[in-house]
This record gives sequence, structure tokens and C-alpha cells, in this order.
Amino acid sequence: MKQRDSYFDNAKFILIFLVVFGHIIRSYIEKDPVILSLYKTIYTFHMPAFILLAGFFAKGFYKKGYIQKLAKKLILPYIVFQLIYTVYYYFLYDSSTLEVDPLTPHWSLWFLISLFCWNAMLYAFIKWFKFGTAAGLTVAFSLGLIVGFADSISSTLSLSRTFVFFPMFLLGYYLKKEHFDYFKTSQMRLAAGLTFILVFLGMFLIPEFSDKWLLGSKPYGDFDWNNLYGMGIRAAVYALNIIMIFSFFSFVPTKQQFFTKWGKNTLYVYLLHGFLVRLFRVSALKDEINPTTSILVMLGVSLVLTMLFSTKFFTSLTQPLIEFRTSRFQKLFSKKEINTR
Repeated sequence: MKQRDSYFDNAKFILIFLVVFGHIIRSYIEKDPVILSLYKTIYTFHMPAFILLAGFFAKGFYKKGYIQKLAKKLILPYIVFQLIYTVYYYFLYDSSTLEVDPLTPHWSLWFLISLFCWNAMLYAFIKWFKFGTAAGLTVAFSLGLIVGFADSISSTLSLSRTFVFFPMFLLGYYLKKEHFDYFKTSQMRLAAGLTFILVFLGMFLIPEFSDKWLLGSKPYGDFDWNNLYGMGIRAAVYALNIIMIFSFFSFVPTKQQFFTKWGKNTLYVYLLHGFLVRLFRVSALKDEINPTTSILVMLGVSLVLTMLFSTKFFTSLTQPLIEFRTSRFQKLFSKKEINTR
């Protein structure tokens, strides 16, 4: 069995923790400028870095059966959780009708659809057109910029995000393991730390910069700028994404940590945490919390949820829904049987 790399598992765990934290503090971005600045700073890199890692680990896309396995891993859970979230929202928001729309992903489920499409797009870029690194990235970034002019391409099948974030996926595909070594030096960490501070201050001093520019889900026509200016902003966001991605990777621990083992379970956290976050957003508890003074509490809660949904117990219980296998489930209960004898 191929040994997992602690560095990448550490990165994945930290990123999924930031996903949970970002979703929790989302409730307060309209009320608190500090929280809004923190939220936008996180969104400059956490999903782009996740996407880059997904591309980095997609180097076996040309192997026989790869797309079929990926469809089982991504499309089937998407269908299942799209239905589950539809029913959950029906009761949570006391809706009058139960509408199932498989073409418009609920909330965070967009990532599953887009991840499948990014892998499929590698066939066109790498196998069919045989783009070199420079040409491939140029075409990918150009598509991400051009798609903003199409008002009809939005959240349906996550098409906008698929094209906007594909350059990060392709960049990850082109990267080699040794490229990450460039960002592990003390000089790079110092530069990265200053970058994080400057970006946070920039977000605080320019509150007019909409967080929606970082989501990749809106066409230029949805913003209060002309389309050409919007394309310029997206190009600047791309540059910011790349700088922040590698600034993040400079701080990722290289050695095994207490959370390293959970880095392989990020899909579980991604799919499961939304139920509690959505419940929190409609609860009375949300309005009783002062976000600025409770930032450490929200960080702690995010960490606990990330760890909880990564544990063997939760992954074993939910494996049939997410992976359509029962190996963890059977192992969990077989161990319990042995221990009770």
C-alpha cells in the first residue's frame, strides 16, 4: 500500500477546517467588518487550494476506469445528498412545497459536480489537444475570464464555478511534489505571513470589495461594474488566489500531527457539516453570539466538528451513503463484537 504524505493530509485537514469555520462565520459578515475581512481573506485561498490539491492528485486520470470510479465517488453522493438536503431544507425552513432540482446543487454540493467536470476536462486539455503547461494554463485562465460575460452560465450544474476554478485544478495537475518545497523555507514563511496580514488589512480597508468575487458563481452582469472592468477584477482575483494558495502551503506542517490521520476524510466533513451549520443559521443561538468576542469559540467549535466528522465512528456510520461501501461499518461493529466477548 502506498504510504500517504503527511504534508498533504495536513493541508487537507486544515483546509476543511477553514471550510467549516468559513461557513459558521458567514452568518455575521453583514454585521461585523472584522469578521467580513477574515471571511474574505479565508475565501481567497481555502477552496482554490483544495481545488489545486485535487488537480495535483488527478495525475492518473488517463488510467482505465478512472472516470467511472470518479462518477461513483462524486456523482452518486451528489445525487444522494442533493435529495437528502432537499428534504432537510423542506423541514428546516418549513417550505410549502418539496421541489427536487438535480441541476442546481444545494449549497456546498457544487464542488462534487465541478470536481467531476474538472477531471473530465483534463482529457480535452492533456489527452486530446495535448496542451503544454503554458498553453494549457493560458487557455484555462482565458476561459475563466470569458465565461463571466455569459449571464446564462451561473449555478446550474455549477457551470460558472467549473470554468472559473478550473485553472487552479489544472495548475495543481501540472505541479510536482518538489515544487511545494520552494514554499517551505523560513524566508517564504515570513513573506507569506506578511501577505496574509496585508490581504486582511486590504479587505478591511476596502469593504466595497464584494465577497461574491471570490465565489466564482456570478457573471459580471451581477456586479455594479461594466463587463470589461469585471474581467479585470477577476484577473486580479486569480493573481490573489495564486499568491494566497502558496502562502498557505508555506505554513502547512510537513511532519505528522495529531490531525494528520483525519486528512483523508475531508469528503465526509464536507458533506456532513452543512446540516449543523444550516441548523445554526436558523437557530436563536446565532443571534445571541457576539462574533468578535466569540471568535475563539467559533474556531473551537469548527475544529471539534471537523475532528468529529473525521472520526472512525462517523465515517463508518456514513460510509454507505458517501462511498456506497460498508467496509468501515463492518469493521467498526466487528471490533465491538470482539470487545464484548
